[in-house]
Amino acid sequence: MNVTNNGLYVLICAVAVVLCHYNGEAFAESALQLEAKIPLGKVSGRIDHMAIDQKRNRLFVAELGNDTVGVIDLTERKVINIIAGLREPQGVGYVPSTDTLYVANAGDGSVRIFKAGNYEPAGKIDLGSDADNIRVDAAANRVVVGYGNGALALIDPVTANKIGDIALKAHPEAFQLARASARIFVNVPQKKEIAVVDRAAGKQIASWSQSNGGNFPMALDEENQHVVVVFRNSPALGVFSARDGASVANVDVCGDADDVFVDSKRHRAYVSCGSGFLDVFDTQGAAYRRIAHILTVSGARTALFVPELDRLLVAVRASAGEPAAIWVYRPTP
Repeated sequence: MNVTNNGLYVLICAVAVVLCHYNGEAFAESALQLEAKIPLGKVSGRIDHMAIDQKRNRLFVAELGNDTVGVIDLTERKVINIIAGLREPQGVGYVPSTDTLYVANAGDGSVRIFKAGNYEPAGKIDLGSDADNIRVDAAANRVVVGYGNGALALIDPVTANKIGDIALKAHPEAFQLARASARIFVNVPQKKEIAVVDRAAGKQIASWSQSNGGNFPMALDEENQHVVVVFRNSPALGVFSARDGASVANVDVCGDADDVFVDSKRHRAYVSCGSGFLDVFDTQGAAYRRIAHILTVSGARTALFVPELDRLLVAVRASAGEPAAIWVYRPTP
């Protein structure tokens, strides 16, 4: 082989390595950039879900292990208040119509309500057991809370009273309210199913049985009419048609996931995993190709993507190497 051919050979090999590196999910640096770490202070144990008050640019963090909710000013990037005296807070939701914060508590099955201006108590609703995820139905002005052995509680934020229940077959984990229809899609991992609820009729209308287990996180890709679900046993990201539950894609994902979000601007999905990674997927087409596998911290499995801020916020629990914090990621480009 002469010098010219040898140089060409080296160039071809270099290009091949770069392409392999890309296909091998080494595109992390150009998918999400770590922009800041916001310390949470003396927070130990598990951190659960988050919500945002966009009017004040404040983040609410369910600090389950501390029985507290931390309030972060995202402009100043610091903790400005701590709501204490809770019982294993899991879900949080901000209701703009009444300017209130709802906190679901696993420990006593209650939903605590606070004024979002000063965080003073504004009410309490006893659901019975394991109050969990919260979703705010802004169009209907309702708060929806998953709880107990199988129900979605419907709460009127004006009166701060429960006005109904939608029965399910077992405890609901993540659920999402479709914008384009009256449907609610609910992960019911104990039954290995995705439940489909008609919220106008107030009842479950379909069950999508799954062979895989541990379907906890869920997001909706409204543009493509897809339901995106992450399974823990065995770890996989499943994509289903929102119309009939038909499988669209099934791909490998990081382990112990607890949140997934769709970035419609970039046609991506972000998955946060307790195994200590963020996975990023290209949602265009049916392949759902993983384009990044980003190292975080073991146990950092909850997150919140805020399209209006164009930021992914990851809750990192305290460990030997890292204090409890919210890691702020900026999607790129």
